[in-house]
Amino acid sequence: MDKKNLEGGLDNIKGRVKETVGAATGDRELEGEGKLDQVKGKIKNVAGNIREGIKEKLDDLDKPDRDEK
Repeated sequence: MDKKNLEGGLDNIKGRVKETVGAATGDRELEGEGKLDQVKGKIKNVAGNIREGIKEKLDDLDKPDRDEK
């Protein structure tokens, strides 16, 4: 798991809490912040997945081909 995936997960959780508290208290600004944090979390998660995929591809390129002897 990439660092961005962890950051994204934390932002998502933080956003859900803010959105819930904002909705419960009638604070539309806090509710909006929560939704924004959730979007940021999703973006970071996607970025982490992309970075992870690139790292895996680079690792595959570094491995010697087993057929070559």
